[in-house]
Amino acid sequence: MTAPTPRRALLALALAAATAATVPGGRASAAAVHGGGDPHPGTGAADGAPAEAEPAEAEPAEAEPAEAAAGATVDNRFWYAYAHWLAGTHRGTAALAGERPGLVIAAPAGRTEYTDPHTGKKGTWEYAAWTSPVHRSAVPGTETIASWNAHTPAGTWIQIELRATYGTGATTPWYVLGRWASGDGDIRRTSVDGQTDGTSTVWTDTLAVDAPARANGVRITHWQLRLTLHRKPGTAQSPTVWLAGAMASDVPDRFTVPASAPSGTAHELKVPRYSQEIHTGQYPQYDNGGEAWCSPTSSQMVVEYWGRKPAAEDLAWVDSRYADPQVCQAARSTYDSAYKGCGNWPFNAAYAATYSGLAGVVTRLRSLADLETLVRSGIPAITSQSFRTEELTGAGYGTAGHLMAVVGFTATGDVVANDPNSRDNTAVRRVYKRREWENAWLRTKRHNAAGKTVTGSGGICYLYAPARPSLAQIAALRAVGVL
Repeated sequence: MTAPTPRRALLALALAAATAATVPGGRASAAAVHGGGDPHPGTGAADGAPAEAEPAEAEPAEAEPAEAAAGATVDNRFWYAYAHWLAGTHRGTAALAGERPGLVIAAPAGRTEYTDPHTGKKGTWEYAAWTSPVHRSAVPGTETIASWNAHTPAGTWIQIELRATYGTGATTPWYVLGRWASGDGDIRRTSVDGQTDGTSTVWTDTLAVDAPARANGVRITHWQLRLTLHRKPGTAQSPTVWLAGAMASDVPDRFTVPASAPSGTAHELKVPRYSQEIHTGQYPQYDNGGEAWCSPTSSQMVVEYWGRKPAAEDLAWVDSRYADPQVCQAARSTYDSAYKGCGNWPFNAAYAATYSGLAGVVTRLRSLADLETLVRSGIPAITSQSFRTEELTGAGYGTAGHLMAVVGFTATGDVVANDPNSRDNTAVRRVYKRREWENAWLRTKRHNAAGKTVTGSGGICYLYAPARPSLAQIAALRAVGVL
């Protein structure tokens, strides 16, 4: 999650096969900030790099992107095509061709020791690493959020790092933005607290320029990723990374946002409805039980909208007395052991992409008009917003950060949302007033119940969609700046 700006945005469905011809492709601009959960500050330097040093400044730069449109606040760049994976610097990795291209271990570059900070378990791992070309952001940003989609068989895991360059020319250390596996048998999925260089700080899933630097005009102008793939020594198994990239954003501070014009037509997607509240008290080791499961519950709703569900064997661990065991599985599969919660934005997108043929990313949007464009193409979105009880008519609660799935719009433009903070599954469908909801989602500043100025999400959302989207969905994703 984050701190400087609100917390959670997930929106970039950088869909591989759909845009195989758009090399270097997969970049865009949209709009956003942050939102979705209580911030967890960090304060130290990144750790966990491979044992061998990375070659200094040898990474290629990609072609200069076109300038962003006036007023653009978000830039997305994702690698997912075979030609994308051929680029960059390989240290024991290889590009894998096929229906869904990816990155795999070809020959390990070396071995490294890793002691899991959450279990104390120490292990030796073979690793290989890929470093992306340097990406120049079309929008110099104050925040950067990475996304990745991967398959990690038992005995494997991946580490995602990002290194940024400021407009001053100074470069950050390699910041760890996640140590991730789809399961929890080898390592515990985790963000890394305590990473800062005095100008920027990692807040769980978000790299943010610190407040004094922001005031001085410091922005992230370039960045690159490093993916380190790990496996147990002597095995032929390998993680496969299908998509990796990041969103950079610079959303202006604002308590209110301009109103967007509704499309004038009603449209609602048939997204399954699940309540987080019926899971209250279940599996408290995962963020205190269902009461805090807004993010994984929303993720599960949208995963199932696309026709995917956990296999029976994946749910065997869940108490047979519990309804909707797949929500418990989603909570376990998104849990961040450092954050101690299930609301890590990229972890939710990565979970969705563990299902066959699905892709998921985190991004920001400009307006409800963008959200309508996606819904009309058949793509629901999971959004992060915060508000006082009186600010969102019909919600019946206030929140410092909450995720819900936007599934439609009425003819007058009001928002139809599957809100997991509901007493039961039947009550999940809500209709919220357009102007109230839009402001709660897109603003970056608000006053809490105590009158204190706090942050808002700035348009964060998760987007999950087929890795091979339809032509209409490709057009919508391009229109909102994701592709």
